[in-house]
This record gives sequence, structure tokens and C-alpha cells, in this order.
Amino acid sequence: MPQRDVVSWTAMITAYAIHGHGEDALKVFHKMQKADVIPDYITFISLLTACSYAGLVEEGQKYFDCMSQGYCIMPRMEHYACIVDLLGRAGNLEEAYSFVKAMPLEPNACVWGALLGACRIHHNVKLAECVAGHLLKLDPQNPGYYVLLSNIFATAGKWDNADDVRTMMKKRGLKKDPGCSWIEINKITHEFLAADRSHPQADKIYLMMDSLVEKMKEAGYVPDTNFVLHDVEEELKEEMVSSHSEKLAIVFGLISTRPGTPIRITKNLRVCGDCHTATKFISKIAEREIIVRDSNRFHHFKGGLCSCRDYW
Repeated sequence: MPQRDVVSWTAMITAYAIHGHGEDALKVFHKMQKADVIPDYITFISLLTACSYAGLVEEGQKYFDCMSQGYCIMPRMEHYACIVDLLGRAGNLEEAYSFVKAMPLEPNACVWGALLGACRIHHNVKLAECVAGHLLKLDPQNPGYYVLLSNIFATAGKWDNADDVRTMMKKRGLKKDPGCSWIEINKITHEFLAADRSHPQADKIYLMMDSLVEKMKEAGYVPDTNFVLHDVEEELKEEMVSSHSEKLAIVFGLISTRPGTPIRITKNLRVCGDCHTATKFISKIAEREIIVRDSNRFHHFKGGLCSCRDYW
């Protein structure tokens, strides 16, 4: 480029961040500084996001301080949310909660939502109940927060609490967005829902899935039924977790493309832990690169590994 302004530098930092290359994002920022390009508040959102996604806690805290001390940019709500996410993902939940309580701004739903997401990752039910209380007062019409809290209860085996939250949703007329995945084959976009059998090739997809699951188990895969958020028998849980939308989209990609062709999936929700593990196994067994874009970031699976290093 003949000229590299703050927008182009920030775009590169953002791209590295959402693909899980936190260290590379920081290198780009250092080059930006050497080029005497002044970062703006959006640059720091991207930078803090990069640190959060890569688990670079100390670096993230340093750049948060650098905003005001080095560039006279006062932190906005988005920056505070990034720090809460940074600390929460790393398991520092009490520190994140203390940070929220000490904020000079009144925390909004974005900040509390980041902390509730961290409670889900680290299974902190007690703090989740407290955080959800704030969230449901600030944004009572957002079904995502009810679903998240219900899932936290369900994962902890607190089925009555989970049911109570779902009942509250129904009384308020709120509905959960179903998990949905898309894949484009020959310029045609195919959509899959969980346990979807509406696709014309559904029989082939499920046969291929059964075969893959057998090979995955032989390679050491154990279905994580904690991600089935229903109080049902274990055997049914395994069946349910094997038919998540991204798994169906991936299998359809395998049977619809030539060997060695990369498979690209888009999902409207965060990829669950079992699908993440399963996709690593599939990438190795099928010898395919699989790129999944979920609601937060990109995951690049290849040879049994993921670009996020299992930190997401």
C-alpha cells in the first residue's frame, strides 16, 4: 500500500485477533508505532481482543494502561468489556468481578455479559447467578442471557434452576435462536440445524457421521455429553451431541468435495467444546483443513490441532 493509515493498521490487528494470532497482532501494533501512526480507540479494542483471545493477560493490561497514559485515550465501555473478557477467559473471575465493581463507568450489559460468558467457561455457578441478576435488569429482552444462565445451571446438573430460567423466558415471550451452520458448495449455500434431516442428502450425511464417530472413538475421541443441555439418558446424549449443526455441515462438506479440499463452515453461535474436539479429530482422520467461523472468531483445524490452541 502506498499509504498505511490507522484504519489499515487496525484492520490487520483485527484480522490477526479473530484468527487467534495474538502475538502477530501485537507485532503489527509495534510496527504501527514505529511508523508513527497514532492509534485510535478502535485500535485498542482490536488490540485488547487479540490479547483476550490469545490469553495474553499481562500484555492486555499493559495496553489498557497505555491507552490513557501513552495516548490520552480514555477507556470506553468496550475497552472495559475487553479487560473483563481477558481476565475471565484466563480464569481470573474474582479479579474480573472486582474490576467491574471498580469501574468509573456504570457497567452495561456488554461488560456483565463478558463476565457471564467467563462464568460459563469456568463453571462458576455462584458468580453467574449474581452477574445474571445485573444483566436481566439491564437487558431483560435479550434471550441470549437467559440461555447462557440456563446452560450454566444445566452443565452443573442443576436442572430445576435451568428449567426455571427457561420458564421465565417463555413467560416473557422470548425465544432462543437455534444453532445454525452454513457451508457453500458450488456457489450454493446449504443450511443445517441441530439434528437436521431436511437436507436431500441427509441419509448419506448421517451414515458418514456414524462411520466418522467410530473412527474418532478408535483414535481416542470421547463424546463430551456435558454439552447436551437436557436431562436425558447418556446414550441419547451421545446421539444428540453427534448431530450438532456444524458436524452435519462438515460431513456434508466431506462428501461433496474432492479429497484435500479445505472445508469452510460458518456458525451463528459459539462452537461447543465437543464439536471443537470432534473437528480436530475429523481434520486428522479425513486429512482436511477445516475452517469454522463462529459468532466470535475463526478456528483453523488441521492435522488434529486448532489455531486457537484450545483457548477460546
